[in-house]
Amino acid sequence: MNENNQVFSNEDIEQNKVIAALAYLIFFLPLIAAKDSAFGKFHANQGLVLFIAFVAISIFQVIPILGFIIFWLGYVALVIIGILGAVSAYNGKAEELPVIGQFNLINK
Repeated sequence: MNENNQVFSNEDIEQNKVIAALAYLIFFLPLIAAKDSAFGKFHANQGLVLFIAFVAISIFQVIPILGFIIFWLGYVALVIIGILGAVSAYNGKAEELPVIGQFNLINK
């Protein structure tokens, strides 16, 4: 599922694509550094969803053996998804993350 890039101005994308890419490490960074950026908020939302997925997957660690396997497979998958999101943001695209990206937790 792709978000339409026409929603964001080219100026907004160019000025905030680095901060948007960093949202996958620190999801709230665009909310502080680029308060008025719709592009930044989109990626902050994606970063927040990714963070919540990391927290959810970490719960499986309490289950012996099987939980450890599930946790590490999920962790690797989420790291890959996060890298895809950061690269997308840095390239000026607003694409939802695979599997978890359809959730909207931050109002645009």
